[in-house]
Amino acid sequence: MIRGYNNYLKWIALPSGQSYFSIMARTKDFDETEVLNRAMNIFWSRGYNATSMEDLVGGLGISRSSLYDTYTDKHTLFMKALENYNLLNHLKIQEIINRNGPAKETLRMVIEMAITGISGGKKQSGCFMVNAEVEVAPYDKEVNKLVCRNYSELEELFYQVIEKGKKKGEIKTRQDTKSLARFISNAVKGMQVTAKTTSDKSVFDDIIKLTLSTLD
Repeated sequence: MIRGYNNYLKWIALPSGQSYFSIMARTKDFDETEVLNRAMNIFWSRGYNATSMEDLVGGLGISRSSLYDTYTDKHTLFMKALENYNLLNHLKIQEIINRNGPAKETLRMVIEMAITGISGGKKQSGCFMVNAEVEVAPYDKEVNKLVCRNYSELEELFYQVIEKGKKKGEIKTRQDTKSLARFISNAVKGMQVTAKTTSDKSVFDDIIKLTLSTLD
């Protein structure tokens, strides 16, 4: 009796054209973290507008139905991939800060991480966040909000390191800490854009050296 009733439910059509069976919970047969990392790399290398659903289905290693069931559409997946990128970078930066090294050395390591994470060992594609800012953020409020949040978080991390360095006497400048944090954050963004066209370490070494000299 129960089996027959359950089979009957599978075929009852909902007004939307769906069936009760079609909306029953599905068990994911893939690693969502791995899928988001793959999506991040696809969008990162191709850009949002040039990436098709066919590109995603072929590159993610999951079925089209799983893709739509989990992420609904390309934009939703792009947002999750961008959030994943933001989280990974934040964790890397926080790991460096938690070592409690000298302020200037900490700032140098954070800046170098942001650059080598982009240009080291792969085709120059720039920073995924910067790419999204240029290509998508001007007409997409959700992307714009995430990009702004990313830079606010980075600026706050720089602020904390600089302020701590001042209190320890490691940073002597009397320049306003907030202004310094904004300046360094903007310098990082500029280097991330530069990384789209060159991976010459000497170029970035010169810029980093001059940037950190503002703390003297």
